Amino acid sequence: MKPFHILCLSSLLALAACSDNDVEEVFLPAISTESDSDNDSGTVVTASGYDEAYRPQFHYSPVQNWINDPNGLVYLDGTYHMFYQYNPYSADWGNMSWGHATSTDLIHWEEKAVALTPDALGDVFSGCCVIDKNNTAGFGANAMIAIYTANGDHQQQALAYSTDGGNTFERYANNPIIPNTDRSDFRDPKVFWHEATQRWIMALACGYEYKIEFWSSTNLKSWQKLSDFSSPIAACNLGQWECPDLISLDYNGSTVWVLIVSVNPGGPNGGSGTMYFVGDFDGTTFTADSGSYPKWIDYGPDNYAGVTWSNLPNDRKVLIGWMNNWNYAGVSPVSPWRSAMTLPRELSLVEFDGELCLSSKVVSEIDNIAGEWDTVENGADFPSVGPCQMQATIPVAESSTLILSNDKGEQLELEINPTAGLLLAKRNSTTGETSFSSSFSLPSVKSLLNCNGDEIELNIYIDQSSVEILSSTGLTVSTLTVYPSKTYHRATSSASSSTLRHRSLSSIWN
Repeated sequence: MKPFHILCLSSLLALAACSDNDVEEVFLPAISTESDSDNDSGTVVTASGYDEAYRPQFHYSPVQNWINDPNGLVYLDGTYHMFYQYNPYSADWGNMSWGHATSTDLIHWEEKAVALTPDALGDVFSGCCVIDKNNTAGFGANAMIAIYTANGDHQQQALAYSTDGGNTFERYANNPIIPNTDRSDFRDPKVFWHEATQRWIMALACGYEYKIEFWSSTNLKSWQKLSDFSSPIAACNLGQWECPDLISLDYNGSTVWVLIVSVNPGGPNGGSGTMYFVGDFDGTTFTADSGSYPKWIDYGPDNYAGVTWSNLPNDRKVLIGWMNNWNYAGVSPVSPWRSAMTLPRELSLVEFDGELCLSSKVVSEIDNIAGEWDTVENGADFPSVGPCQMQATIPVAESSTLILSNDKGEQLELEINPTAGLLLAKRNSTTGETSFSSSFSLPSVKSLLNCNGDEIELNIYIDQSSVEILSSTGLTVSTLTVYPSKTYHRATSSASSSTLRHRSLSSIWN
């Protein structure tokens, strides 16, 4: 969830922000009408709108201030709730609280009042929400239950509940529900109802212990430890384990379990990354299959801490991630907000090279903001300048390049190298602003090409400060933040037989 030096700082921040009241929650407005030129003064500045330089137009970002991990993703009565790590007072990390936004289509978002702020137990770190349909906790049928890490002197698990559909929360009077007095890394609970054993299951991350613990409860208040999961593969243990999510997916009529684990550092292209394990869960223990690991949910540097929504209809699995990297998150050149979320992605299982792999595809609801498809000539400008989706069908018989560019001379070069089985993105000084961090420039972001046949189809989502690349199979995925002075609006392929299509994507803020 955050680097070690930030974890140490959080205890001091929690002490400074704690309240004497651990039941009644203090609710802060998401937007202030006051302005202050000093964003570190504690006064929230007023945003000028959603038209600032680099402001995402079809990705969620708060009006102002810092965000990181998505938390508490839950669906209830036609509304998608997205809580997230948020600093109500600054565009820098600190004073960790839960921000809140809602949507009816996973694309358009409305920012709500801050949901949870620090109390006597500490800052409100990452966690989850579930809908208690059967009133197992005693707060009422269909209560929305938030379970999160309270980060004070130690990391402990705590509970809050809402009986008004997530508008307000009250903390459980007997927090913490899982106490801890000695472990430094013990956080990010993700909970689901396990039908076969008729109990709640929690996955908890143990940081630099490189393991996930599983716990069970019948009432969401009293918990018992069940088992541990760790990996003997050294490449899986290069950074602290965080933000777990254990999900079940159907594959050819059988239930397959997937454990998602974020790691930092140790990502596939430096800094943050999210890996996954395919296997089985028997209600007590998760066992990974013998496939090749680590498998990455996204090979780009800028998709971290992703988790899935709970309570979705038809057991749909949709994941969203924090579109940044701890290597440079604190210095990204944006204001008055800092960071955004990826597009939401639907997950499924696909067999590739004899192994089951996670497929990620942008949710179909993206069509709600999309224009008509136009075929564009190789090297020609798109029909319109601005946020868009382009689709490139490229032969893979030999290596080629696809260059996204603008009329300011800025470009992002993608290299398709079928011999090495790689898609390489060259994010360097030619892509736009990079001087804010020495670790931001990455001349060769490597992603597995993962394609069969004679061609690959890439869906490329271009916003004002990001490029998300997903193959049509969902097996090649790379998310990159970029900071060009103007949105890329031209595509040039060195493979003359490539087919290029474009459709505009409307701003979700208009």
